[in-house]
Amino acid sequence: MSTAPTAPPAPTAPAPTAPGPSGATPGPSGSAPEREPLSSKHARRFGLPVATALVMGNIIGGGIFLLPASVAPFGTISLLAFGVLTLGAIALALVFGKLARRLPQTGGPYVYARAAFGDFAGFLAAWSYWITAWVSNAALAVAAVGYLDVIVPVHESTLATIAAALAFQWLPGLANLAGTRYVGAVQIVATVLKFVPLILVAVGGFFFFDPDNLGPFQASGGSALGAVSASAAILLFSYLGVESAAVSAGEVRDPRRNVGRATVLGTLGAAAVYLLGTLSVFGTVAHDRLVGSTAPFSDATNIMFGGSWGGVAVAVMAMVSILGALNGWTLLSAQAPYAAARDGLFPKAFTVKRRGVPTVGVVVTVALASLLTVYNYTAGTEGVFEMLVLVTTFTATVPYLLSTAAQIQFLLSGRSDQVSKARLARDGVLALAAFGFSLWLVAGAGYAAVYQGVLFLFGGVLVYAVMAARKGRGAARDAENPEG
Repeated sequence: MSTAPTAPPAPTAPAPTAPGPSGATPGPSGSAPEREPLSSKHARRFGLPVATALVMGNIIGGGIFLLPASVAPFGTISLLAFGVLTLGAIALALVFGKLARRLPQTGGPYVYARAAFGDFAGFLAAWSYWITAWVSNAALAVAAVGYLDVIVPVHESTLATIAAALAFQWLPGLANLAGTRYVGAVQIVATVLKFVPLILVAVGGFFFFDPDNLGPFQASGGSALGAVSASAAILLFSYLGVESAAVSAGEVRDPRRNVGRATVLGTLGAAAVYLLGTLSVFGTVAHDRLVGSTAPFSDATNIMFGGSWGGVAVAVMAMVSILGALNGWTLLSAQAPYAAARDGLFPKAFTVKRRGVPTVGVVVTVALASLLTVYNYTAGTEGVFEMLVLVTTFTATVPYLLSTAAQIQFLLSGRSDQVSKARLARDGVLALAAFGFSLWLVAGAGYAAVYQGVLFLFGGVLVYAVMAARKGRGAARDAENPEG
């Protein structure tokens, strides 16, 4: 038996309802906690290692294999942008840890936004997060096919390309449908297989490190601040996923303790891989060659070990990396609508849960990502797909802004007389830093992405209007018939 997490009964409450004797939170209106029967064979709550792997696996997808070449035109000053982004991501991770301690329930940003600002803010957080997840899944699958083509020339046939992309999406989907036990197992295996070769390249590259390969500190010719901001705009998407453990808090054992730790450990681990890997490639591959490289880790591997097998090895690493990211993002993409649906803000079908996984959410998410993928390969207009990918940069930051704002609201509306001023000031500064970091992410997305993202975001207002009307009618019927 496992307790199904619920959102707090009063949307404006600054703190969660006290847990019952079993550790469950009461349902809406103070009712007894709802329990969801889970098969002990297939459903299993995540411990700290799996939760950490979920965070690391979702932050590091396929982008790590292109990042060194993407930021090389700015020079080694781009490493400074990495550092700034890392500090911001850690601040955001710490805030999510504190929010999860306050509200340890499945849904993450949705739960925090709804608790602080009401149903509409909660819906916007869930809606924008859901858009981010399934559009990103489509992009990841397309990237995976690109790496597969290095080994098997699938791009020679449109049908084969589509089939491969759909396979990359549905294999993690089936792993999710098999239960949380298998999600965790796949995530651990994918994370290990992904990080072992990445760390080998990152560490091994220092034995072949040549400072002459680094090139100029600032290669763009503009101001130092402009170079940092420009390279950060490219790198900002690399840290999306710091909220992974918070979104799945209901499936994490002892979430008040483990979510915060997993979030910080996962973010630090991902940052270490990013920084070491990029610096290693910078020092291994000559700057002029790196700027035009389409496979920087392959080039570094070929220099380190000789031969031309590096491209195949990196392609395998990339596919494993992307499969791990798809596995984790598929679970997360179903968690936010599941939590919103339990509160009547998403269609009720999204509450269906089997073996610890919101099955309808998984199927709908993978189906939407599949349709988008097929459209990308058949419409012949890559610009539309690229625009949708850029939109995810904006939509992902909406839950971040709402979550950090919720933390600020909780701090300001709480009992300050019961909290030391030093601790209150520290948490306040941390929340403000995370909020500023989130705003920076929005700015880095660019005007076009923000414009299109706002259209996507407010397209959900119609959905909210319908669901709010249904919820209102249901509440009115309950008021007329209090005895059922």
